[in-house]
Amino acid sequence: MPVEIRAKRVYESPAEDDGFRVLVDRLWPRGVSKAAAKINLWAKVLTPSNELRRWFHSSEPPYEEFVARFEAELADRQKEIDELLPELAQPVITLVTATKNVDGGHVEPLKRFLETRLAKL
Repeated sequence: MPVEIRAKRVYESPAEDDGFRVLVDRLWPRGVSKAAAKINLWAKVLTPSNELRRWFHSSEPPYEEFVARFEAELADRQKEIDELLPELAQPVITLVTATKNVDGGHVEPLKRFLETRLAKL
């Protein structure tokens, strides 16, 4: 079954066509109630570790290096992620984040990772 994966900020209003909404931040977004966020799953296993997140935000490393480190973390969590994949096998998934730059953070590499993994189900 093909899966469409979208991304949006948690501060945008949920829409009916968002499908299955997955929060992909390690910390709950400030100022957003759980009821308002309408999150179906908070998938911390799909987020950068605290160490990687702090490193990325404090030292402003090359984005490609961040992506490589994040992909390595995802590979290290393969068993946990495999257990989560059946729940993510939805027609539409919206990855929800508080990140200001959705395209320049962890969401885009995560989206590519999930597209590859879910295509194999």
